[in-house]
Amino acid sequence: MQKSDILVIGSGVAGLSFAIKMAQKRKDLIITVLSKTSTSETNTAWAQGGIAAVWDQKTDHPEKHIKDTLVAGDGLCDPEIVRIVVEEGPLRVQELIDWGARFDKEDDGSYDLGMEGGHSENRILHYKDITGREIQRTLVEKAKTFDNIKFVQHLYAVNLITQHHLGRNLTRLSNDIECYGAYVYNKEKNETQTFLSKITVMCTGGAGQVYQNTTNPILATGDGIAMVYRAKGRLANMEFVQFHPTALFTTTEENPDYLISEAVRGFGAVLKTPDGKEFMQKYDDRLSLAPRDIVARAIDNEMKTLGAEFMCLDCRHLNQEDFLEHFPNIYEKCKSIGIDPFKELIPVVPACHYVCGGILVDEHGASSIKNLYAAGECTCSGLHGANRLASNSLLEGLVFGHRIADKLEKLIDLVEYKEGIPDWDAEGTLEPKELVLLNQSWKELKSIMSYYVGIVRSDVRLRMALNRLHLLYEEVEELYTTTSISPQLCELRNLITIAYLITTGAQMRRESRGLHYTLDHPERFDYLETTLM
Repeated sequence: MQKSDILVIGSGVAGLSFAIKMAQKRKDLIITVLSKTSTSETNTAWAQGGIAAVWDQKTDHPEKHIKDTLVAGDGLCDPEIVRIVVEEGPLRVQELIDWGARFDKEDDGSYDLGMEGGHSENRILHYKDITGREIQRTLVEKAKTFDNIKFVQHLYAVNLITQHHLGRNLTRLSNDIECYGAYVYNKEKNETQTFLSKITVMCTGGAGQVYQNTTNPILATGDGIAMVYRAKGRLANMEFVQFHPTALFTTTEENPDYLISEAVRGFGAVLKTPDGKEFMQKYDDRLSLAPRDIVARAIDNEMKTLGAEFMCLDCRHLNQEDFLEHFPNIYEKCKSIGIDPFKELIPVVPACHYVCGGILVDEHGASSIKNLYAAGECTCSGLHGANRLASNSLLEGLVFGHRIADKLEKLIDLVEYKEGIPDWDAEGTLEPKELVLLNQSWKELKSIMSYYVGIVRSDVRLRMALNRLHLLYEEVEELYTTTSISPQLCELRNLITIAYLITTGAQMRRESRGLHYTLDHPERFDYLETTLM
């Protein structure tokens, strides 16, 4: 059994920014940051485009950023949360810069602010086309300067510890559920350990691996969302899955798909059909810079109408020197598969990119479970609504990391460790003999979600998906209860939960709004977001 005052599950922008702020405020507390791979390998590290913040006060204003976010969210954003994130965002970004983050600058020393879809002004701070890597580097280096931050790598969080593990029967109507830490699988020792904490902060990122095509790394398996769901915590808006319009199309299977950043379109690239015809004028006046939900559906429709495997980005008219300065890695990736962006169209397809729903939290990151907080992509804070505005996600992680630390600075002194927590019980389980079945089930899951619960949905598709998901659930639950656990088994189990939540949420929302489009209910109605109890 291991103890720490605070257990942070996940080491991306939300987890590390919280840990740093908390370590600054309370040097007497031990903060354990848990990573299921290495501390530097996170969803954050894969972000390309940048981080949105109102930086140039001469041309931009918080009200413009607020409006852009609300418009993209299609009526489901929480206006108060949007204002908090937009107004506090520049302060948090400045702290990031003070900690050593390098964002690209103009010759006069001012920041080179990019444009992305849905934004009315240039406000995207970026570092070439690897902004996430730069932010991750900055946060890791800063966090390592604190003696009271303890990094634990290659350990996999399995379940949250609540009164359930003390013999109490909890339901989704229980309003006094408490979190006491987590059971964590140690890969090296092949055992499940007990991590007790006064406060647990969930920052586990997204769940893109539930689909065949995704820009998310293989670690994005929805672990935090699934753990909170099993602990009977409240979730919301899981049906809103953002498909990035422009992942690189290749003839070979890649996991994840390579992202062609939205900043490329902000730089002037134009969406076209494979034979070179523009098509976005048929869908939105903002053309290639419309919000992601609109562009992804437009590409999906053009592909189906033309019977094409992909659409294209035209970069041939762009300044080559400036393009290479801004997007060196994208250029090299295209060249590696035989495409010269200055001479040829870049083939692109939509790919799962971001889950807008998740653990329901308030303005301080508190979940419905006492002593459990959450931040980042695993949450539903009210910022994104029915569709996330480009480059708002890294900003959300910074702002909520800070706000949780502010809330806990004094509050944590009122919390005690829970005594009498039992060790993980693996009695009666056997070593799994058919691990190949996990790979097959994972492939089947991705196929179900991609074909039945993708960009365009229908009542029949959703019903068929749930029938198939139920069979997968039963098979995997039997493995989970009869064999010793492994990260692969737990990740598959979590992804099946995520698939169920997305599909159920989609069934409940009998309208088309934002990222959720259904053929049977194309109208948009004005009612509150779905909350999964």
